[in-house]
Amino acid sequence: MARAATTEDAFNAVAEPRRREILDALAAGERTVGELVDRLDLAQPHVSRHLRVLREVDAVHVRDEGRQRIYSLNAEALKPIYAWVAGYEHLWAERFDLLEDVLDEMKQQDS
Repeated sequence: MARAATTEDAFNAVAEPRRREILDALAAGERTVGELVDRLDLAQPHVSRHLRVLREVDAVHVRDEGRQRIYSLNAEALKPIYAWVAGYEHLWAERFDLLEDVLDEMKQQDS
């Protein structure tokens, strides 16, 4: 089965590292395009293209304030990704439990 176009699927949209950087920046609060350009050290057209993709999957919202466009994160659109990753949480918990056991054993051997 062919993959969905980037603009239709949150998974594909966030697969691009620069888009994840934009989402990380917006997780801290609203930002203008100019602030994102400065923060990511990317040319404005590149940031705008990434923002367009993120808007098309509804991962970011935009509002006009005077002559500026203010972007904010829409975490709701990322729920499918969270739900998918949550399915692996038990594996991580098991591995951390095993690591904790090994560390406890090492402590006991040192004492």
